[in-house]
Amino acid sequence: MTAPARATPASSPPGGRDMRWPALAVCLAASFMTLLDVSIVNVAVPSIRTGLDASQSALQWVLSGYSLAFGLVLVPAGRMGDVRSRRAVFMTGLALFTATSALAGAAQNETWLIGARLIQGVAGGILVPQVSGFIQQLFGGAERGRAFGVLGATIGVSTAVGPLLGGLLIEAFGAQDGWRWVFYVNLPIGLVTLPLAYRLLPGPAARDGGGRRRRSDLDPVGVALLGAGTVALLLPFVEEDQWHGSGKWLLVPLAALVLAGFAYWERYYARRRDPLVDLTLFKQRSYSLGVLLSLVYFAGFTAVFFILTLYLQNGMHYSALEAGVSIMPFALGSGVSAAVGGRMITRVGRPLVAAGLVTVIVGLLGAAFAVRLASGPAVGWAMAAPLLLAGIGSGLVVSPNQTLTLSQVPVARAGSAGGVLQTAQRIGSAAGIAAVGSVFFSRVGPRHADWSGAFDLGLLTACGLAALALVVALADIAGTPSPHPHPHPQEEPHAHDEPLPE
Repeated sequence: MTAPARATPASSPPGGRDMRWPALAVCLAASFMTLLDVSIVNVAVPSIRTGLDASQSALQWVLSGYSLAFGLVLVPAGRMGDVRSRRAVFMTGLALFTATSALAGAAQNETWLIGARLIQGVAGGILVPQVSGFIQQLFGGAERGRAFGVLGATIGVSTAVGPLLGGLLIEAFGAQDGWRWVFYVNLPIGLVTLPLAYRLLPGPAARDGGGRRRRSDLDPVGVALLGAGTVALLLPFVEEDQWHGSGKWLLVPLAALVLAGFAYWERYYARRRDPLVDLTLFKQRSYSLGVLLSLVYFAGFTAVFFILTLYLQNGMHYSALEAGVSIMPFALGSGVSAAVGGRMITRVGRPLVAAGLVTVIVGLLGAAFAVRLASGPAVGWAMAAPLLLAGIGSGLVVSPNQTLTLSQVPVARAGSAGGVLQTAQRIGSAAGIAAVGSVFFSRVGPRHADWSGAFDLGLLTACGLAALALVVALADIAGTPSPHPHPHPQEEPHAHDEPLPE
């Protein structure tokens, strides 16, 4: 096997200092901020209700509107970065996210807050796919695995630390206005990161090999079809609690029809120009199975935090801060193992992801067993070791799977391909919360609230989803004859100058 060429550094000032890792740190700081807002707002809901006298429907839109807008723009934003300038798109998303965080914190009524959250979600969706694009652009081989490992640690920590940080802020600033600081906390991060992004991130490749500017084609019809299909698919899940009746589920087959039309259009468009999503990527086993695994795993992974927060705060009467502390073992395990997994993935391949999934399943089953043994305030301590084990397993799944999934993707397609992967994660998260939440709430009715039984059943459902992800991983392993299922991605010496195919 030929050793991969080293990716061109992001910046090489006099003295030859490699600026790739500082550039990655900028990307990770911005990613942490956007992903934190997915989980930190959950614990602020009671404070928002108190401070703004918000309705239940408004609170649902504060939570789900962000995720819906986030998932809507991931692929078009990734494509924009591919064909224009990743740095410019990244900085646009970062500036908009910082501004809308200030706008959300200053909200005077529920309509104001919902609007700010929707725009904030768009800003996050613009920013996030650029990060995987930059990693593809700046790193190659084992270094790319390590970079994705650090990104995976950031994802795990930001998801799990959100409830803890939210609890601390509300404890410090009070129930009336504490929720505002859940948004204001983004301001210093954004204001510091923005000038660093301009200085450290690589700018656009001005010309292709023929001396011409590479063609910028954003495929507007493809963008419209994908957007409509994504909204139709996500809306019944994110509005499950507020949209009563079964009519909302008619949007799912409608979404399937629209997305089928999108696939047809992309194949047609690819004959003449460069499509929004290169569907030939799905002919690569590493990409197609990696996207599927990510969708199924995030359905269970995200739902665990949802039901755990409800169980501890509503069932066990934990404060927001106590609930956040109880989730910390998962965050610590995930953060450490993601960094370690990033260093191992280019040597071990998909078996590492399968081992991580087995560890997650064992950890979640252990947490369910702990709930049966312990009750009351002690349940958080009883679940600490199983959640730590589940977190270790999760760290070996998220970032290694992302590395393998994108390993054979051309650098010129890194943004849009990463956007598809992250859209699958958002769809999985929404569907998983709806499915696991339905199972959970079936045991928590108005007449009888069996919180421990509901949490136990919800964890078993999440374990089932993790087991499905394990089946996908084993299918990839079984269908790959090479002892190293995913060779090191080949990098061009000047990967970020690679022109898009005509």
